[in-house]
Amino acid sequence: MKTADAVVIGAGVSGSSIAFRLAQLGLKVVIVDKNGPGSGASGACDKAIFMQSKRPGLHMELAMASRRMYNTLESELEQSVEFESDGGMVVIETPRHMEFMKDFIEKQRNAGISVSLIDGDAAREAQPFLAPHILGASFSPDDADVNPLALNTAFFRAARRHGSVLQTHSEVIAVNTERGKVTSVDTTRGSISTELVINAAGPFAKSVGALSNIDIPVQPRRGTILISESVPKKVRGCVLDAQYIASKHLRSDNDDAPPYGVGFSLGQTVSGNLLIGGSREFAGFDKGNTQDVIATIARHAARIAPELASTRIIRTMTGFRPYTGDGLPIIDWAPETDGYIIAAGHEGDGLALAPLTGQLVADLLKGDGPTHHFLCGLTLGRFATQKTEAPADGPSNIINAAPQLHANA
Repeated sequence: MKTADAVVIGAGVSGSSIAFRLAQLGLKVVIVDKNGPGSGASGACDKAIFMQSKRPGLHMELAMASRRMYNTLESELEQSVEFESDGGMVVIETPRHMEFMKDFIEKQRNAGISVSLIDGDAAREAQPFLAPHILGASFSPDDADVNPLALNTAFFRAARRHGSVLQTHSEVIAVNTERGKVTSVDTTRGSISTELVINAAGPFAKSVGALSNIDIPVQPRRGTILISESVPKKVRGCVLDAQYIASKHLRSDNDDAPPYGVGFSLGQTVSGNLLIGGSREFAGFDKGNTQDVIATIARHAARIAPELASTRIIRTMTGFRPYTGDGLPIIDWAPETDGYIIAAGHEGDGLALAPLTGQLVADLLKGDGPTHHFLCGLTLGRFATQKTEAPADGPSNIINAAPQLHANA
């Protein structure tokens, strides 16, 4: 039997970040993943570190703290993650979107991010591919981009330099306890003796928790992104639309919004591929995309950026966001199981919060540290009196809900 001071379940950006920070503390860490780094949500997402999509309050505070860590992260990890701080834009199509965004921008300014409202001409000057009907856009220099696979790789390589071991193609089948304390983890590749387990299994955190009779209210929320052939550089930073923000944060019954929770997102990789998104659906762990979902994403994107209609799509990418219902992750000790930490439920903010997540778990373990004050808002207990079932799918009602935001991230 192998031995470890800590076993991290999940080798995505969150799990790899956690392993790195725990290894820095001198712990002998084993990272276990049923496939490998980047095989889950971290390998099926866009590249945005987007401050403008975050709700003011704890959501925004976490994102800003993590964003500051990105400024020195490449140096710390000793590897490029293709981090670019080119800012981001949220385009506005209709007067109703404008009303919603004006209020949202004001709240974000009060929360401390730098964001401005520009008119349609200025938006098209910055991003010439935008359609003539675009009324305006918000812009923030605080938004940035990163290569998610490079980030994932950099974290687990840094963890490995500090002595961590990565065990791939290894599914956890039991977390064993004695007198309420973790004693070992059984995997399909053998057992690991340990007194500390971190469940960082993303959308699979609930099923992993069930092995120990721990109810973790995380559900998969499916999203699809279209990937184009390589084209000359045309996108600076990342571009979303107001419907994307609404579909992330608002419950819905607005008939003129796209189905499948579709909102516009557009980014471009270093190699020139366009990442065109995206959808938000509750469909369990079914990765099968209907042609209607793909066509809806394409039509919505081509209306906002008409030249995309003639861009060749070479493949699609589908993943599962780990949804909690309030837009915040769970980072907490499991009740009645000594030595079990939950670190999951980041939904679409895994990239934005990756640097911070590792530090949060390290501070939870130590009982103090630079991020410890955030943890009281990330407890598992906050769901004790809430229903955690996934809401029915549908487009967001930005008219009836604006300007008040109702959590549905």
